[in-house]
Amino acid sequence: MLLTKYEEDMYNGEYGEAKAECMEILVSLGKIYDAERMIPITSAQVSGVSYKTIGDAGLDFVVDLGTKADVCLETMLNPAGVDIEYWKELGFSKEFADKQVDIINGYESLGVMSTCTCTPYLIGNTPMLNEHVAWSESSAVCYVNSVIGARTNREGGPSALLAAIVGRTPYYGNHIKENRLADMIFSVDYDFTNEAEVGALGYHVGQIVNDKIPYFMVNSKLSRNNLKTLGAALASSGAVSIYHVDNLTPEYKDAIVEGEEDTLEKVCIDNDVITESIESLSTTDSVPDLVCLGCPHASISEIQEVAKLLYNKKLKKDLWICTSKAIKSISKQCGYLDIIESAGGKIVSDTCMVVAPVEDLDYEVLGVNSAKAATYVPNLGDLDVVYDSVENLINMIVE
Repeated sequence: MLLTKYEEDMYNGEYGEAKAECMEILVSLGKIYDAERMIPITSAQVSGVSYKTIGDAGLDFVVDLGTKADVCLETMLNPAGVDIEYWKELGFSKEFADKQVDIINGYESLGVMSTCTCTPYLIGNTPMLNEHVAWSESSAVCYVNSVIGARTNREGGPSALLAAIVGRTPYYGNHIKENRLADMIFSVDYDFTNEAEVGALGYHVGQIVNDKIPYFMVNSKLSRNNLKTLGAALASSGAVSIYHVDNLTPEYKDAIVEGEEDTLEKVCIDNDVITESIESLSTTDSVPDLVCLGCPHASISEIQEVAKLLYNKKLKKDLWICTSKAIKSISKQCGYLDIIESAGGKIVSDTCMVVAPVEDLDYEVLGVNSAKAATYVPNLGDLDVVYDSVENLINMIVE
């Protein structure tokens, strides 16, 4: 690999042992993917935060690295395993919470922002078009590549952290314009009315394309929340890190080389496909013990929607809406938090149903409107899921 003088100096230890170790690993990674050089990045987003997923080994790694290094640019954390402030009220154990706090403290000692969200673009970490970053959470990667038009590979948590320490990442994959072209075209004849339907589309297409790049032609307008949902589903059932939507996403005009449209495989999606996909995502038809929304973390408009559905109503089952602390604060300012809590629901910060040990609580069936959650929860938590729209899920659990 061709390194600049500054990169060579880091590699050779001129800026300390920690940066040298980081550069050695990143250069080795670049060689595996035939990267010709490194490229500067402007931000990072690090996964591998929940104690449920990284355990004591991950905790030791973070704490040890925090004694030797610091990040050199804006770096945010993925969701943790519990709500750091209200873990006890939610029923999680002190042992787990203490370990989780230790992990977050370790990241903070590196200079990482303890934002604990999978939607950093909703709270200020929003790259510019064509900017190079190193992000690791799969739905965030899909969003930043597809909706924002910045460039990142689907980093692992450690590689994103190492990139944040040296301010560089290998130049391969999605960082190269030619690698961002569409591989398949999906013509979607469906009038979307809720997030569950959009998630079902992403779930179905992700299974087809795996790590290829889909191009969508849809006959209904998709919102930013829809695009967040679509990317999360694509990345969970497949390994999609970028997609394009005709006349909507920033790179759609360049995603298909002029004159080569007919060479791409085309797939038609209709009502039957979406309906079947929705049905396949539920593992039971029981009433949920807990409805858990916000995977990826809920935006303020999604929380507003729930507040409208719960106004002057009472819940007979538990409801969690997972989001960042920043969005929770805004929801309080807008009055949505009071409405939701008056109905018996909770806005939960720092975590989500995928990385939290929900299986250790007294729940057997989770209601979700997220195809990502419906994909992961049964495998990671050994729980049944009911997959449906927010409105239908709320109606199942109100008195």
